[in-house]
Amino acid sequence: MTEMTASYLTGRLAPVPDEIDAIDLPIEGALPPELTGRYFRNGPNPRPGEDGGHWFVGHGMIHGVRLRDGRAEWYRNRWVRTTRLAGAPYVHERGVDLAAVPANTHVIRHADKILALVENGLPYEMTPELDTAGPCDFGGRLATAMTAHPKEDPITGELHFFGYGWAEPYLTYHRLSAAGELVESRPVEVPGPTMAHDFAITENHVVWLDLPVVFDLDLVGRGMPYRWDDAYGARLGVMSRGSGDVRWFEIDPCYVFHVGNASEDGRGRVVVDAVRYSPGAFCGFWPTIGGAVNPAAHTGGAALHRWTLDPATGVAKDEPLDDLDVEFPTINETRTGLTSRYIYAVSKGAIVKYDTANGASRAHQTGERSPGEAVFVPAAGARAEDEGWLLSIATTEHGAELLVLDASGLAQVASVRLPRRVPAGFHGSWIPDEVSGDIPGDILGDSLRA
Repeated sequence: MTEMTASYLTGRLAPVPDEIDAIDLPIEGALPPELTGRYFRNGPNPRPGEDGGHWFVGHGMIHGVRLRDGRAEWYRNRWVRTTRLAGAPYVHERGVDLAAVPANTHVIRHADKILALVENGLPYEMTPELDTAGPCDFGGRLATAMTAHPKEDPITGELHFFGYGWAEPYLTYHRLSAAGELVESRPVEVPGPTMAHDFAITENHVVWLDLPVVFDLDLVGRGMPYRWDDAYGARLGVMSRGSGDVRWFEIDPCYVFHVGNASEDGRGRVVVDAVRYSPGAFCGFWPTIGGAVNPAAHTGGAALHRWTLDPATGVAKDEPLDDLDVEFPTINETRTGLTSRYIYAVSKGAIVKYDTANGASRAHQTGERSPGEAVFVPAAGARAEDEGWLLSIATTEHGAELLVLDASGLAQVASVRLPRRVPAGFHGSWIPDEVSGDIPGDILGDSLRA
């Protein structure tokens, strides 16, 4: 009998077998000249013949597009050259090797470093040309894993993040200075080893997600060793940035992979917008990408949801903002932790914009192309929160393009045709030239033309 290929290795998720370079990419429409920099997007890409047992564990591959002065100068894709890619085991006789990770979930810039991130180990520093510099532990100060979803405070420039694991302390909060120095690490007490994929910040608080997807030792060696646990419970925690004290709020059981934003409402309450999976939605989705199958049959999707946490009453009010099945919520990150109006998300064949002030939404239809996370790039001198562009790699089973949308009305401004199919992946960032360490002439572009 022929063995079936796992669903996360087929179709739009299917990995590509190699690394390539291309220059002078074709453009439909007109790229805004001020989009001068690099768009990087990370995602799992096992090497040919490999299957780690779960979509989340494939080796990280970053796809990069270099834009400058209205041109798409180059595309390249590179595996993040981790010690795991070289064959090092994550678990060994002395514990775990925090450098032996796939580094496959996100790529960000903070201070002078471009970092490829995954939540079970150290970040990997990358160059602007996507060469791997090596693992980063911030001068030996980081002793836990680093989340793939750190939050940069737009006022202070500090980077807030955390690490989680299956041994105590299960959760640890960290803070980098604007200059990239690790200046604070603090354990946060939770009852067990949950899968804490994301969190949030506000101007004065950190918001924790303590939810019922937990580590299971019996699943080690079988992809992602986490499963739904009805007995664990669900709660959100509001931690003072100053004192570290946490106030916990019980909520209905659910799971959250991705937060849109959180803020303080001026009346002492904390408002959290996120994509919420009901128990049925999570347990229906998890097995499709290699997760442990729950006994009962579950169905359902994930939709944008809001919690309002009131410390005066100890009550968490929850309300759906929509019923459309969406993921990968993003915002104008100059509003991270502050009151914001707009959230962008992706759905099947569409990029969706939510106006949380009036409940309205609109969609840009992408047809057969599956859009990835839409990264917001503010326009120079923008006065409105939604004045700027959205960048998203849209894929089919045969090709891919970088879409550039006007974030205000969602009209397509330009499309850059990429030289190959790009597997559906996770998260990315726009790195403008003034912060990417570029020098005139661009090392990669010039070397390819020579």
